[in-house]
Amino acid sequence: MGSPEREPERYPQEGPQHRVTIDRPFALGKLKVTREQFEAFVRETNYSIADRCYTVENGRAEERVGRSFRNPGFAQQNDHPAVCVNWDDAKAYVAWLTKKTGKNYRLPSESEWEYAARAGTTSPFWWGTSITTDRANYDGSTVYDGGNKGENRQKTVAAADFNPNAWGLYQVHGNAFEWVEDCWNDSYTNAPPDESAALAGNCTRHIRRAGAWNYPAATLRSAYRDSRPGSTRASNLGLRIGRTVNQ
Repeated sequence: MGSPEREPERYPQEGPQHRVTIDRPFALGKLKVTREQFEAFVRETNYSIADRCYTVENGRAEERVGRSFRNPGFAQQNDHPAVCVNWDDAKAYVAWLTKKTGKNYRLPSESEWEYAARAGTTSPFWWGTSITTDRANYDGSTVYDGGNKGENRQKTVAAADFNPNAWGLYQVHGNAFEWVEDCWNDSYTNAPPDESAALAGNCTRHIRRAGAWNYPAATLRSAYRDSRPGSTRASNLGLRIGRTVNQ
């Protein structure tokens, strides 16, 4: 887990690279949770969503009143990923889904997320060492390791766009960041040796993975990790569900 020291545009928080043993079977949603799915949760539970979200509009990123997963500052369809979802919203969604289905849904741990995103690969992206905007949705005005510039869509696309990785997961690189369970630590020193989430550290902040439509190419790498306060709702931040699979 993590990136080797020679990986281009590596960030210090991606190390030290270390071995993790996955001791229990788990599943991840093949798609990020969509607007339609999140809307069903909100309507069924009458869940209160604050009418406030960090958006990028007119070249400025700031928290705006009147923005939410229903109105993130750009047009979306029901099959786009739900964004403007904070960590508590994500936890509430998986709790609702668990109660509704009787299955143990949850947020994935950071190690589960990276293991599944890589799908057996060790390269920066599951398909290899370079990235283009016909493979993922990100800020195409940026390049990675000498690659070419591409389209800058400036919004999300459908959650099933682009090809899935070898294990059937769509958009582990780009479109919208995904919350995971773990508290923030600025390195993997003393990280869990198994698939457990890190529940010590700065637990006012939680880790997000995958990169997003308005982020540079390097942040879509499998090893990239950063954090936000758990209260953050942003137009580039959603979730993917995990589930413990009974043996």
